[in-house]
Parts: sequence; structure tokens; C-alpha cells
Amino acid sequence: MAPRSFWKGYLKLSLVTCPVAMTPAATESEKLRFHILNRNTGNRVVSQYVDSVSGAPVGEDDAVRGYPRGEDDYVLLEDDELDALSLDSTRTIDIGAFVAADSIDWIWFDKPHYLVPDDPIGVEAFCVIRDAMKATNTVGLSRLVMYRRERAVMVEPRDKGLVLWTLRFADEVRDPKVYLADIRAETPNAKALGLISKLIEERKSHWSPSMADDPVQDQLLDIISGKRNDRKPARGRKQAPASPGNVVNIMDALRKSINADKHGAKRR
Repeated sequence: MAPRSFWKGYLKLSLVTCPVAMTPAATESEKLRFHILNRNTGNRVVSQYVDSVSGAPVGEDDAVRGYPRGEDDYVLLEDDELDALSLDSTRTIDIGAFVAADSIDWIWFDKPHYLVPDDPIGVEAFCVIRDAMKATNTVGLSRLVMYRRERAVMVEPRDKGLVLWTLRFADEVRDPKVYLADIRAETPNAKALGLISKLIEERKSHWSPSMADDPVQDQLLDIISGKRNDRKPARGRKQAPASPGNVVNIMDALRKSINADKHGAKRR
């Protein structure tokens, strides 16, 4: 059964509108989370705001956001002032522009969400918008209030539905030229390139979600299970950090890598 949607609203393109529901495409619900306890009493430790000068606790009604404009000088912003900034785009994804599907670089993608029809009456309009983007190889751009901020969002067709990506803010994305432009350009050795390509071919496999498993979480679950059952859990062997060594000849290193892969494949 599909998870319950966390947002419901409308997808709009000019005069075409259809009700939609949205669900995050990724989840952290399976991630282990811990509480902080007082070792002496076993009680949970709670956090609270305290005044940095007096040390007195600050109540929820007295906590306010402040933007620093000088040393110990702040501009105060109330919650209702922040909430009033973007009320127009809380429930409607109004697609105002389309761009080529491959024109937005991956670094702008923030969080993915599945977008599906939320009413049988609107399915036809939903499918028309989806298939038109497929046919034109485009994605739609809009703005939407999500996670307490108005954000630029991108809508792209995916299988029978749509995927809505929140996009990073412009001041969050660093210019790659600052970091990559000074890398020295070299023409690779043809033999080395051939050996690297061979090594890649031998290690090529089909993507599987298991490749992104979390081994640390598995070991933590084993420790927790052992403590529940009063047994000593198996400890994972700590791997020594890889030593870079002194690679004198890249060709020798590549040949050794290929031979090691061949022997490993034979043993498997």
C-alpha cells in the first residue's frame, strides 16, 4: 500500500488544472535514531533554550528569530511576518515555464517527491501534461511553499506519474570553475587508457539498491539485538586504512589490478 501523501493541492498549466497528491520519494524512517539519557537515572535528557547571558530558561513564546546587523544587535522577525511572505504558492503548482530536460545540472536537484493524481476526474488533465512534457523532452518550472520556505521546483515525467524536485537556492550552489578549472589537462597514455577501460569492463555490473546499503546500521542492529538478548554481539572487523603507497609506474599498477580481479573472479 502506498504511503499516505504529505501534501495535497493542484497542478496548473494555464487553464488546465488537476488535483494532485505528493509524497517524498526518499525516506529516513528506517534510519536508527537514539535518545540521549542520563546514565545515572536512565531518564531522557531534554534540551531547552537558555539566555546566553543570564543562563535563565527561555519559554517558547519568548523565543524569536533575529538577523544580526552588528555585535549584539539584531533585527527581530516574527513568525507571522515570515509566514506572510509566500502565501500564494502553498497549494498550487503553477507551471510558468518549460526548459529542456537536460538543461538543469544535477547539482541543483535537492529533494525528490512523487506527484500523482488525487481525483479520478483530473487524471486526463494530469496525463496530458505528463505526456506533453515527454513528447517535447522538457521539464516544468514553478514555485511552491515547502518546508516553510518558498522554493523553485522542477516537475518531470517519470513512468506513469511525475516527479517534483525542490531546487537548491542560487546562493547554495558553488561555481564548479572555482574548484575544477585549474586541474592540469593531460593527454592520457593510450595503453594506460586501454587498461583502465578493461578494468572498468571487468567490474561493470547492473545497479542494485543493495549497493547503497548501510553496513554501519546493520552492525548497530546486531549490537542492539545482542544487548536485548544478553549475548555478546559479533564485532565487525575494523579495516585498516588503505595506504596510498608509492606508485612508481601506473602501467604496473594497472596490470596488477587486472590480474588481481581475474584471480578474484576465478575464486568466486
